[in-house]
Amino acid sequence: MAFDFKKVVTDRTSDGKSVFAEETRLEPSTVMAMPGSELFNIWGTDDGTPFVGAGDNPATVPFPFFPGPGGTRFIIVRFAPDSTPPADAGVDEIVAEAEQKQPGLIGVFEPDTPGMHTTDSIDYGVCVDGEIWLELDDGSEVHVTPGTCVVQQGTRHGWRNRTDRHCTMVYVLVGAERKSG
Repeated sequence: MAFDFKKVVTDRTSDGKSVFAEETRLEPSTVMAMPGSELFNIWGTDDGTPFVGAGDNPATVPFPFFPGPGGTRFIIVRFAPDSTPPADAGVDEIVAEAEQKQPGLIGVFEPDTPGMHTTDSIDYGVCVDGEIWLELDDGSEVHVTPGTCVVQQGTRHGWRNRTDRHCTMVYVLVGAERKSG
């Protein structure tokens, strides 16, 4: 399925009238750390409690990639097949490029267990195209297909695309504080 990714943002004027504040075609970000995959940073809010105010039209806050407590991120990820050849670059170059294009993304990933990561966020995800497997730290997996909704509650996990085509996932990340104990 081909997508033409577009962002439409609404706002209110100072007198309370609803308006379209932005309509933009989205361009993907690609990083060597995820060969063949595409990330679309749609919108983000500051950490803390987001608010809506007439005519404020706040700018998006897409970075750091993972929000702090109370912050949000709205993203689309098109996962390339796991069989996509790795980037032809050194580790330092791959990390530097990812940090430049998607600040805060790479730091959560485990260097010794590719793809596995843990974030301090509640992530709402829905598969809109393709298929992928969600793996947890004990090796258990679930097959995610179009229409599957995932609620990720700060657990250690990885996404595995074992097919020969891209899988498109849409996510809303909500920054949270991890409970101790």
